[in-house]
Amino acid sequence: MPIVTPISAQIAAEKAGVLAEALPYIQRFYGKTIVIKYGGNAMTEPELKESFARDVVMLKLVGINPVVVHGGGPQINDMLNRIGKQGEFVQGMRVTDAETMDVVEMVLGGLVNKEIVSMINQHGGRAVGLTGKDGHFIRARKMFLRGPDGQPVDIGQVGEVADIDPELVSLLDTRDFIPVIAPIGVGPDGAAFNINADLVAGRLAETLKAEKLVLMTNTPGVLDREGKLLTGLTPQTVDRLVADGTISGGMIPKISSALEAAVNGVGAVHIIDGRVKHALLLEVLTAQGVGTMIKRDE
Repeated sequence: MPIVTPISAQIAAEKAGVLAEALPYIQRFYGKTIVIKYGGNAMTEPELKESFARDVVMLKLVGINPVVVHGGGPQINDMLNRIGKQGEFVQGMRVTDAETMDVVEMVLGGLVNKEIVSMINQHGGRAVGLTGKDGHFIRARKMFLRGPDGQPVDIGQVGEVADIDPELVSLLDTRDFIPVIAPIGVGPDGAAFNINADLVAGRLAETLKAEKLVLMTNTPGVLDREGKLLTGLTPQTVDRLVADGTISGGMIPKISSALEAAVNGVGAVHIIDGRVKHALLLEVLTAQGVGTMIKRDE
């Protein structure tokens, strides 16, 4: 028989307290959908990958419907480097020519997506991998950025979400599957488009009328110029932070997605630190915040 080491009364009380604290959150979010943008260190460090998979499976087992949208920027960069191609970004968006699009589809829709699906399934979940080309459920249109002179900037096969058909994801939810979605959309002519994962997650959360949108990052959240965490942001605050350069680069599409989701009915939007083990459970099932909450103006 295995030897069981007794725990102290204090540790036992602490563990029981954590479990009891989760109950009202489980009751509150039971049957609700939570869209999770999975990225950053949580996708690359083995210990964090495992804790994320366990978190997603636990949420599903207690009656919450997690929907995962993943990125894969570092993995795409690695593959581009292997073929001798340098990644290029404009205003936080990856410039995507035809060759880069082939790499994006191979890495996001294949290697990364299937690894996440396998990881969740190994921990007892029933994950299914998708891209927006499956059933054409993410329809895209070409994105043009605006240059300093006000003229449009063409960054290749980069898209924005034109429309999302929620039927496929909703069906998977009701059958106890966990959708894992690569942010690749399809244009009117069938061409693939690379779409920023934060933008897909935000629009999907709106479409599914999600209770929460959780964006996992490599920072504690949105920080001010002194490096202090900003715990609550509104559209007016964000406009000011973008104007003075506090929010820049890759954080811009993340914040834009979060704001749009909050304004369009998502219950709460959180930018959390994916470098913290079990950050997802801490955010959803405890009173302990681990990032920045985005809310619409009252």
